[in-house]
Amino acid sequence: MRPVARSRWKPWLVLLSLPIILVVAAVSYVAWRQSVPGVRAELRPVPKFLGVKTPLAVDLKASRGGVASVEVKVVQGTTSAVVAQQAFAAPPAAEQHLQLAVAGRDLGLSDGPATIEVRARDGFWRPFRRGDQPILSVPVTIKFTPPTLEVLGATHYLHQGGGGLAALRAKGASRVGVKVAADFFPAYPVGAAEGGLAVALFALPWNLPDATPIAAWAEDEAGNAVSRPLPSELKPRRFPSGTVEISDKFLAAKLPELLPERSPIPPEQQVPAFLVVNRDKRKAAEDTKRQVATRTRPRPLWQGAFIQPRNTKVFSNFAETRSYRYGNKEIDTQVHLGFDLASLKNSPAPAANSGVVAFAGPLTIYGNAVIVDHGLGLATLYGHLASLAVKEGDEVKQGQELGRTGTTGLAVGDHLHFEVLIQGISVTPVELWDGKWIRDHIGRPLMEANVPLLEAEYPADKAAPAASERPAPPAKKRGTARAR
Repeated sequence: MRPVARSRWKPWLVLLSLPIILVVAAVSYVAWRQSVPGVRAELRPVPKFLGVKTPLAVDLKASRGGVASVEVKVVQGTTSAVVAQQAFAAPPAAEQHLQLAVAGRDLGLSDGPATIEVRARDGFWRPFRRGDQPILSVPVTIKFTPPTLEVLGATHYLHQGGGGLAALRAKGASRVGVKVAADFFPAYPVGAAEGGLAVALFALPWNLPDATPIAAWAEDEAGNAVSRPLPSELKPRRFPSGTVEISDKFLAAKLPELLPERSPIPPEQQVPAFLVVNRDKRKAAEDTKRQVATRTRPRPLWQGAFIQPRNTKVFSNFAETRSYRYGNKEIDTQVHLGFDLASLKNSPAPAANSGVVAFAGPLTIYGNAVIVDHGLGLATLYGHLASLAVKEGDEVKQGQELGRTGTTGLAVGDHLHFEVLIQGISVTPVELWDGKWIRDHIGRPLMEANVPLLEAEYPADKAAPAASERPAPPAKKRGTARAR
């Protein structure tokens, strides 16, 4: 009988292996803890300069444990200035965003090189913490000297609801233009870059307060800004008012076109639906005008006076305040930002001047519309078209047919809605229809600045003093108006 073989494993080996396994597991766990990445930081955009007051956005993201605290410093030589220091409430979020304004001069910094340092901690336990080392270091240049700015020429007499031009010289600036209250109108460079010449067209909204500051403005990459008042006088204008009667027939005809996603609309919901169109869709159209303006050409594409379509009659005026009434009750008030021009049904809609088609298609309350860019932020809009004869990107000449008039959009009766826009802000077309106004208010400032941008528009008498503004046409009071 064979003897039974005994196992070679001994109980003491098991007892000896267990602590080893536990130690290896503990070491592995601690090593994993230690290997987890800490907080990551990012500056958006990465700054090259810091100035008197420079905006700075800091994005923080923790892999685990959330962002517990952050400190942002600017270090220059032996000087260290804390820009932000914050501990976040528990439980900390995985991401944090800081929007800062670095006031370099208040921090005791001076012109020259420096470094932005970001330090941050998460709420995740590690056996060993790194020393007080920055997680992000970005080299920057401190610059407190603002750019230079000079007004070489400007439109002297301005009107509410009108436009103007300023010729400027700026050195060391990344942005140059004209500020009208909160609206900024960029200037476009003219000639050699080292000359610093730039020209801006700007708009005076129809409801601009009389005491609104109008100034040339320049800013460098560090956020240092300088402004100069324009030598101009703002004159008020009177604008008309009118009434638009809204009928059930009009609502039934127009709402399916303008709110197709909500059709069919029950009769009891038609008035609220109309208000959505007249308010929200109208605002959407205004936003589109501003967005299209950002694609303007940086040079003038037009020459001479703009044209009004032949044999057209003005039915509604610019900046006409309209009371919309339904069932003898006012339901809304809006401002009509253009001229309504009527002629024969399905008439040609000609380009008011040369340019490039920047938009062609449906535009909410304007129906089928075309926007022609004439350069330098100047554009014209043609609305309520029955058909389009151009597409975006087409170059057009003055008088070229853009489409045919119709009743698309929020229109009653066949007509053309015509607008003049400067950086997407509507101004009266009357000024640009007048060759003398262009020579005196666009050409003369260019002549004063010796900027040969539109020499054909210089006043005939170059030695004459600035001409007086011709009086604004009297406002027409109306009882009713076409819907738009």
